[in-house]
Amino acid sequence: MDEAAVAHPDLRPGFCTSYHRGVELIGKRWNGVILRELLLGAKHFVQIRRAIPDLTDSMLATRLRELEAAGIISRTVYDETPVCVEYQLTEMGRDLQEAVAALSRWANRWFPE
Repeated sequence: MDEAAVAHPDLRPGFCTSYHRGVELIGKRWNGVILRELLLGAKHFVQIRRAIPDLTDSMLATRLRELEAAGIISRTVYDETPVCVEYQLTEMGRDLQEAVAALSRWANRWFPE
C-alpha cells in the first residue's frame, strides 16, 4: 500500500469528484472568508459586509445565495421594519470548522500579516 495513503487515509489516488466539488465551492472568491466570519456566529448582512474589506454588497449577496443553495448557510428573515435578515451556518456549514481552522493555522504560519 502507498505510504501516503496510510498516512492520510482520506486521500485516495486519482481524481476525486467530491473533493473537487468541495474545493470549488469553498475556494470560490470570498466564500472562505464569509464562512470564517459565520463560524463566529450568526450575522446580519451588514455585519458580514463590514467584516470583510473590499467585498461589495452585490458580490456578498451573490455568494450568500450560492452558499444557501449549496446548503452551507441558512437565511432567516424577521418581519420587522426595516426587514432584518440573519445568516448562519447549517450543520453542513458548521462541519467545515475543523477545515477552516486548519487552513487558518496554515495561512498564519506561511503568510503572516
